[in-house]
Amino acid sequence: MKFHTEYLTFNTKKHREYLNITDRVAAALEKSGIRDGMALVSAMHITAGVWINDAESGLLADIDEWLEHLAPFRQDYRHHRTGETNGDAHLKSLLVHHEVIIPVTAGRLDFGPWQQVYYAEFDGQRPKRVVIKIMGE
Repeated sequence: MKFHTEYLTFNTKKHREYLNITDRVAAALEKSGIRDGMALVSAMHITAGVWINDAESGLLADIDEWLEHLAPFRQDYRHHRTGETNGDAHLKSLLVHHEVIIPVTAGRLDFGPWQQVYYAEFDGQRPKRVVIKIMGE
């Protein structure tokens, strides 16, 4: 079995932002030379996430609205007693999770027709990393 690892770094312009990283994951897969296996894509920060969904702007707006409804920005999170002000970002990350695993078949990401990989930033405007780990033959 072969392994290939790459790191992506993001420094978003906004506090909350959703970036389609499908092309970057596919490029890492191509560079790996792996034809059959799995690609793990994982946010390396506890205020970010990774998901797979449709690349449609209305859906992204709906997801953002849903996350803000479930975990709104507030001043009174207990976490803020530590000096941080990102309690909502931690909760949003829990809702979308921090990683995905994508099957690799015949050297390609084995997606359904509309699936894309997104990096979700909930406490941005500073450098954050994502690891891509591709495993297989």
